[in-house]
Amino acid sequence: MTSVFSPPGFNFSNQSRNDFIAEKGIPMPKATSTGTTIVGCLFADGIVLGADTRATEGDIVADKNCEKIHYITESIRCCGAGTAADTEFTTALISSNMELHALSTGRKPRVVTAMTMLKQMLFRHHGNIGAALVLGGVDATGPHLFTVAPHGSTDKLPYVTMGSGSLAAMAVFESSWKPNMSRDDALQLVKDAISAGIFNDLGSGSNVDACIITASHTEMLRNVEMPNQRVEKERQYRFARGTTAWKSEEIRKLVVSEEVILLAGGDEMDTT
Repeated sequence: MTSVFSPPGFNFSNQSRNDFIAEKGIPMPKATSTGTTIVGCLFADGIVLGADTRATEGDIVADKNCEKIHYITESIRCCGAGTAADTEFTTALISSNMELHALSTGRKPRVVTAMTMLKQMLFRHHGNIGAALVLGGVDATGPHLFTVAPHGSTDKLPYVTMGSGSLAAMAVFESSWKPNMSRDDALQLVKDAISAGIFNDLGSGSNVDACIITASHTEMLRNVEMPNQRVEKERQYRFARGTTAWKSEEIRKLVVSEEVILLAGGDEMDTT
């Protein structure tokens, strides 16, 4: 049985409801497909992270300009793909834990600490949290770049991609990435990789966000490239009032009036 009191953190009480409905033979709704392109790569002085800005609900574009690069600490950022609510909640929780960790130790937190917290949390929930993450940052030991899968496995690589547009983005990295790239070359490579996901994956689209992290500062570039801006139409399609005649008109009263009748001898509160 599921407790009527909601515990802190994620709530999986709907799992009991779904099991009950499935036992009755009622077909369960399918999971909504998601889409994203998130990338990251190392360069000579740090890390560049990138993400598109399209949020989808199946075949519906829910948000054309959402933020997918989340704050962890001042020198650590995390790109999220998958279920938007899961990525937001997970990164916010780890960001809070990292701040508490820094206050308790009195030291600047390391990227591997955030990666360990993320992988342990996701593994604890056996992949039920739909968060595929690209974690990057710079600490006392240098720049680090990780991927964290929804079930908790991790990779550490010089360039990474995740999301439904990851194959198109990886093709750009495989053909163009080089060690010890300059800041501008790395930023352009990330923009090209995200653009490849935008134009070759229906789940990715809209604009390009980027984040450049070095040992001295973090630079967040919101909408650094906007390849899908709506252009003005060549012709204006305006029709004069009255061009289309009304066939019928019906007025419905949406507010339902009701009458309250007080019955004697009820449970009225005694105010004497």
